[in-house]
Amino acid sequence: MEHPEHRAEGAGPFTTRLTWHRPEGETVVWESRLARKRGALSVRGPGRTVAVSPTADAEALGRLRRLNAVASAAFFLGGMLFALGAAVAQFGSGDPVESASIYFAGGLFFTTGGYTSLLQVLNAPRHSPGGGPLATVGRRWWGYEPMRLDWLSAFVLFAGTLVFGVNLLDSFLQGLTVQQTNRLIWTPDVIGCVLFLVSGHLAFAEICHRSRPCLRSRSLGWWVVAVNQFGSVLFMVAALAAFTRPTTQSLVNTDIANWGTLCGALCFSVGGVLQAFERPQGVNADPRSPRSAP
Repeated sequence: MEHPEHRAEGAGPFTTRLTWHRPEGETVVWESRLARKRGALSVRGPGRTVAVSPTADAEALGRLRRLNAVASAAFFLGGMLFALGAAVAQFGSGDPVESASIYFAGGLFFTTGGYTSLLQVLNAPRHSPGGGPLATVGRRWWGYEPMRLDWLSAFVLFAGTLVFGVNLLDSFLQGLTVQQTNRLIWTPDVIGCVLFLVSGHLAFAEICHRSRPCLRSRSLGWWVVAVNQFGSVLFMVAALAAFTRPTTQSLVNTDIANWGTLCGALCFSVGGVLQAFERPQGVNADPRSPRSAP
């Protein structure tokens, strides 16, 4: 039996795209993000017409839709609450406990979104040899798969939300010295921002199939990653501006800290809205019968 030719692509040791060229002229492409988000393969027919073909079963596609809905809603609400907390800090009463409470509520949603993103990776359909229908996996709540780029990106994101949780809890502490404030509140904030930036870089590597970022303005997934990464950059700017100087016992720049947090949080909310549309579009078990165009 003649096997279809195949080609692997990716960043470093990670494979993020597999292409099979069938003898009859079809080209079937598995991409890790497309399979994870939509449970689909990309199929190009002999006439060069490209279509996205869902190949996972109905149960797997339904699970992907539910996970995507939870993740997108969590990031949207988390971003809106963080933006509200920053607005209260900038324009409100200035009560640090009030802002900390709003931030903490937003952090719970961010952690939920981070964990759900990890579940999307763990429960994503896997590719089959020869470009056949995607193989459905059983329901999983945890897993260790460091040789998958999407797992690394989601895991680092989830870790970042947990570190932010430490920062948000410590922000309720009263009577701290400048050194304690920088160690207990500012340091976890910066570490969380670094983890968010690393996660975003890994997400770019997955969607670009290389270590360097790329421009794919026609890809919804690219826009989700780009908007979230821009939000991470703004979070980092805000975190650096929130350092308390020992000599003056004041922040480096309060306005930049608040505005950076507000605008970065709005980016994550926009990313959550965009992510809501990056979901399975239909149920089809035959990769040779496209159901929807990209």
